[in-house]
Amino acid sequence: MFDSIYSEQLSQYYGLRRETLSESAEKHELCYLRRFDSYVSERLDSPGHITEDFINQWVGSLSGKSSSVENEIIVIRQFLESLKHTGESVAMPSIPRVHDDYVPYIFSDIELNCIFESADNIVQKDPKADPYLVIEFPVILRLLYSCGLRIGETVKISMNDVDLDGGILRLINTKGNKQRLVPMSAPMTDILYKYCMAMNLIGRNNIWLFPSSKNEGHISDRSVKRRFEYIVRNNGIQVCKRKKHERGP
Repeated sequence: MFDSIYSEQLSQYYGLRRETLSESAEKHELCYLRRFDSYVSERLDSPGHITEDFINQWVGSLSGKSSSVENEIIVIRQFLESLKHTGESVAMPSIPRVHDDYVPYIFSDIELNCIFESADNIVQKDPKADPYLVIEFPVILRLLYSCGLRIGETVKISMNDVDLDGGILRLINTKGNKQRLVPMSAPMTDILYKYCMAMNLIGRNNIWLFPSSKNEGHISDRSVKRRFEYIVRNNGIQVCKRKKHERGP
């Protein structure tokens, strides 16, 4: 997994860290550790040379969004701290100041009305698309809008986690694996109740809130994203395109 002179220390460190990380965080951390391992492997053939000059050159080699660079430096700082405890003298990189380079797109009231109207009246034309999406998408869209949910966590809501009497959603499958309770407004709760009645979900706890008609899983977040992007384009709303691997507006 690691090839540099610190391969054993990196393996031990990663083995400890992975026990405390979520799946996505573990992948990111492993990626950063491997990149640092590769950088060290190409430049050092003996311990004791992680000097300030070496660290500054490594930091200068990093590229990408400022927030990503910050995260990478933090991960390597933590590894270097563990290396320091073994008695080796190492220089520590400074954590750079991050500027927020995210620019959101703010939909106007007219655009939002067009989006909701299109969602409520869309006709299923793609024979490959899940037929449940016609019913599910308008409800998903309103949950995203009124409760501030993410698409990925919304499609993974189970009926076990829906309290229609109290108007509460319990989110388990969330970013960072952090559970939270989300209150719904009375109109949103009423919409969700009518949807559950129409889909025959009331009283069926061990089932997805937004099931797929094609298997026992839930509707895919990709199909929801594609439907939203289609509606936006069809209404002539010019949302700035995102680059590959970049968070969209």
